[in-house]
Amino acid sequence: MESSNLDVPPAGGEKPYACDTCGHRFALEKHLQTHALIHSGEKSYACDVCSHASTTSANLKSHMRTHGEKPHVCDICLYSCSKLSCMNVHFRSHSAEKPYACDKCEYKCTSSSALQAHKLTHTGEKPYKCDTCDYRCTQLSNLKTHKRTHTGEKPYACDKCEYKCASSNNLKSHNRTHTGEKLYTCNMCDYSCSRMASLEQHKHIHTGETPYACDTCDYRCAQLSSVKTHMRSHTGEKPYACDTCDYRCSQLCNLKQHKRTHTGEKPYACDTCDYSCSRMAGLKRHKRIHTGEKPYVCDICSCSYSDLSRLKVHFRTHSGEKPYACDKCEYKGISSSAIQAHKRTHTGEKPYKCDTCDYRCTELSNLKTHKRTHTGEKPYVCDICSYSYSRLSSLKVHFRTHSGEKPYACDKCEYKCTSSRSLKQHKGIHTGEKPHVYVCDICSYSCSNLGYMKVHIRIHTGEKPHACETLQV
Repeated sequence: MESSNLDVPPAGGEKPYACDTCGHRFALEKHLQTHALIHSGEKSYACDVCSHASTTSANLKSHMRTHGEKPHVCDICLYSCSKLSCMNVHFRSHSAEKPYACDKCEYKCTSSSALQAHKLTHTGEKPYKCDTCDYRCTQLSNLKTHKRTHTGEKPYACDKCEYKCASSNNLKSHNRTHTGEKLYTCNMCDYSCSRMASLEQHKHIHTGETPYACDTCDYRCAQLSSVKTHMRSHTGEKPYACDTCDYRCSQLCNLKQHKRTHTGEKPYACDTCDYSCSRMAGLKRHKRIHTGEKPYVCDICSCSYSDLSRLKVHFRTHSGEKPYACDKCEYKGISSSAIQAHKRTHTGEKPYKCDTCDYRCTELSNLKTHKRTHTGEKPYVCDICSYSYSRLSSLKVHFRTHSGEKPYACDKCEYKCTSSRSLKQHKGIHTGEKPHVYVCDICSYSCSNLGYMKVHIRIHTGEKPHACETLQV
């Protein structure tokens, strides 16, 4: 039986059939006919599961396997795929074979498609463009993955939890959170991770490189995710929303922490006491109570703190900055807690109550100080004369009697003193304002200084709190 000229290629490698659109030549007429469909756009072979259509039956068969069938399985890592050609490329990830080399640099890879995509990095060409935004890329697969950010499609699902994602690579990385597998190891330290991209970004810590820059301000960082998060500080974007209340934030980690305010979950527990909290940062701060560590030091007065936020608040006492303003008067404060306490002077609210007497106040710190009048506790001790106080501020004022420091100066005369209270009383001399008068409720004694009044009261009570350590009377 004589064969058709459609099936038998001519001898000698001749390609007599030429495309009249692009000039490409073929050995068989049927190959030319199939090729012509690329130009005509005709796709005669349609998938009966989805909207995909192909120009050849062979391509349709390969596509159909994406709906379930993956007959080709790797005997090393159990990777499976629908095409033998994909398996051949995959196997090179085990053999380290990289037969495709760039002719402009030392780059080598496992597939021709990867090489073609790489070459575009030299030309700067990005032929694949998103029709929804300005995104462009060098590979069609990247464009398909990108488009899912617009559609919200997440076709890759974890079979161990509810995680879903837009790309197979992200699913592979996620699966390692279940297995604990960390394939990528830093050659400079003990760091290991489940993603190559994470390792590359980690290495910037050692090199000091900060390749990612904000195009609005001078901010630079070592990780792309960090600059994306930073950009939200300019745009005000808060993509993460709480499904229980109106809270929104710019970082997923902040949303997870916020949700614990609804669930009451406190997964971080102190191993020294019963304290537990919802944030790792909160536990680290708490542990400094036990260790006494105060790593944050003011470079002006050497005051130290266990928490960076407290140092920032403290620094405002030097800079004079008062960013928090009362909406009912002209008062300004250095912290949000100070403004909250101040606002109670307008409402009259005093939420903190002593459980020993009727004392109430607007701040928890004041209640703690007050309770020492009952316990007699004076934790703040002068290291020069051993005089002790129940308040840190009192110790600071006392210490100035040793150092000779008088930071409060009158703007009308040369008077200087150690405390703001003394300065306020002195200014009454110039303004004619009469200072507050403290009157003894037992006798007719009166004075303008509360400390003097407390000493006077002991005449009536017979209290003698100060004893000589050498001679006991």
